[in-house]
Amino acid sequence: MMGDLKRGDRIVIATHNEGKASELAELFAPLGIETVSAGALGLKEPEETGESFAENAEVKAEAAAAASGMLAVADDSGLEVASLGGAPGIHSARWGGPNKDFRLAMERVNRELEASGATDRRANFTCALAFAQPAGKTLVFTGKVDGTLVWPPRGTRGFGYDPIFVPDGYTETFGEMDPALKNEMSHRMRAFEKLILSNLALR
Repeated sequence: MMGDLKRGDRIVIATHNEGKASELAELFAPLGIETVSAGALGLKEPEETGESFAENAEVKAEAAAAASGMLAVADDSGLEVASLGGAPGIHSARWGGPNKDFRLAMERVNRELEASGATDRRANFTCALAFAQPAGKTLVFTGKVDGTLVWPPRGTRGFGYDPIFVPDGYTETFGEMDPALKNEMSHRMRAFEKLILSNLALR
């Protein structure tokens, strides 16, 4: 256990994706933890060389912690589609091309599903959350939420693939859903809860 995170701390959210940075900032805020994104600090994005969400989260958290000298949290997450063999998975952002355009990424998911002739549109979001010290141990926590894909996209809230993902038990996509409700059930929240329950933070 690191046990170094406490009220009043300021930590780096190791991302240049402001949607992710905002969601994580909202999770930490009630705990008295201030956050700043790697993008806001001008930190370089490391090459994601891992073969899993967990490995990529570690790469990003450790790079941000080393560069900033601060505690760092990194999220690596993505969409896994059953009928596409788990794709796009760790390549979720890359499916949007060099500009990470998720409108293009969503179109590709739908196009490949139609081309496959699959009727199974089950999918899940997976999140790996890595917590790193500047010179110390890194721990990783994972969370998952299951659902179904719809087309065309619905809603302008959220980010990424949210407009085509309907979580199990609901009729709205993450793109239509109130952000507070999404945060209560999201893959990111489930990973975050494990981080807190691990006694890393706020004893």
